[in-house]
Amino acid sequence: MSFQHGLSGLSAASTNLDVIGSNIANANTAGFKQSQAQFTDIFANSLGGSGSSQVGIGARVSTVAQSFSQGNISPTSNPLDIAINGQGFFRMDEGGVVSYSRNGQFRLDGNGFLTNANGANLTGYMADTNGNIDASKPTNLKLITSDLAPQATSTFEMGFNLNSGDAVPTITTFSATNPETYNWQTSGKIVDSLGNEHVLATYFQKSAANTWNIYATVDGKVDAAGVPEGVTLGGTTLTFDGTGALTAPTAPMTVDVNWTTINPTLGAVSPLNFSLDLTKATQYGAASGKSAISQDGFTSGRLAGFTTAADGVIQGTYTNGQTRTVGQIVLANFVNPQGLNPVGDGLWVETPNSGQPVVGPPKTGTLGTLQASAIEDANVDLTTELVKMITAQRMYQANAKTIETQDAVLQTLVNL
Repeated sequence: MSFQHGLSGLSAASTNLDVIGSNIANANTAGFKQSQAQFTDIFANSLGGSGSSQVGIGARVSTVAQSFSQGNISPTSNPLDIAINGQGFFRMDEGGVVSYSRNGQFRLDGNGFLTNANGANLTGYMADTNGNIDASKPTNLKLITSDLAPQATSTFEMGFNLNSGDAVPTITTFSATNPETYNWQTSGKIVDSLGNEHVLATYFQKSAANTWNIYATVDGKVDAAGVPEGVTLGGTTLTFDGTGALTAPTAPMTVDVNWTTINPTLGAVSPLNFSLDLTKATQYGAASGKSAISQDGFTSGRLAGFTTAADGVIQGTYTNGQTRTVGQIVLANFVNPQGLNPVGDGLWVETPNSGQPVVGPPKTGTLGTLQASAIEDANVDLTTELVKMITAQRMYQANAKTIETQDAVLQTLVNL
């Protein structure tokens, strides 16, 4: 008599229990993908053997297949947690060895690289100092922790209204220190080449109907008579038509700021040249006031935080209020993910059966999107796994019973 049937069944059932146990054990492992033992029968004869009356000699596990279905996405409070919603894998690099993962629990190492718990680097496209992404080749992503260099003001835009009902000042000689020589004054900040902020004050003096003179000071630098020093305006007059629309200037004017006159010890590049855009000015019968103001200069800043967009673009936020693209996470997908070889620690490596990886930014092709401050849970359904465990246990008991029966039959033969 043969014990092969029962022994093969016990082996298959034991492997099935191992697979189910592994699924249950990893129910709380981020990015884990459940597996399923698949079985096949065993025959001693070939296809050209004894015909259709042959009897099989048992079963075996043909493969342990993984299910790459989507796991639930759970929000977290950690911006370094990133979940994949859809197809694709994170591309990891550890000493030149490339692997793939669905576990998006990342951290920063001492050098600013994004890594997983085992020190493998997350790869993507880095950005240059201007925030332009270099998509020529994936590399280890590193968050730039150095200071963001300051940027001097190059454009200054201001929208405002001048009260058409204002009278021409009785004192026509302008003095920044005498409010009776102008009708309205406003101010905004500009930034020099070293990142120092300065106050640009503009003064508007009505000279005739629909005509206004404009003056400017920086940091309040004037002479004894209140005349601005160190500032040269490319234009000194604003004119409006009968509807209140600006007729001149029709383009931004140039402003030169001479720091050696305003502050000889400053050390910034002098002169500071920027365009002053007043083309949004109006003259209506309403109180004078600003409606908008903006300028493009900023001080130096340090990285204070970052956000990851759905397309993988990482935006750094700096203490000076600026944002800058520092990189972009890439994903990889395969024609046959089932062909990937699991190597533990939530990682897979490619094989000839998986095919070559298709690497690209999220939200392109078949690649999914990213969700920051979230992780993908394991796709293990505990209820289903427990039911499978009961079935596998019964399978094990039944195969043990066939061995017991075979033993009883053999004992009968021995006793004859």
